[in-house]
Amino acid sequence: MSRQIKLIWEFRGPASGKTAEHHENHLKEYIEIEKIECKAVGYNILNEMYATTFMVVDEKDMLLIRDALKPHRGEVFE
Repeated sequence: MSRQIKLIWEFRGPASGKTAEHHENHLKEYIEIEKIECKAVGYNILNEMYATTFMVVDEKDMLLIRDALKPHRGEVFE
């Protein structure tokens, strides 16, 4: 079983929650169009000024997705 990588996009400011929610929709569309095997996709509102959107992919697919979508950071997902 390969490692899974969580790709993360960060949003700041008073509209960060709505932006993260909207970005999740675009990630879902990308996954469907590109037929990517994605383990999870979602968003987290951490406070009124900071939110994130994420998708979890296999490490073997991470470079292709990273180069196409330019996440702000990534981490090993367990």
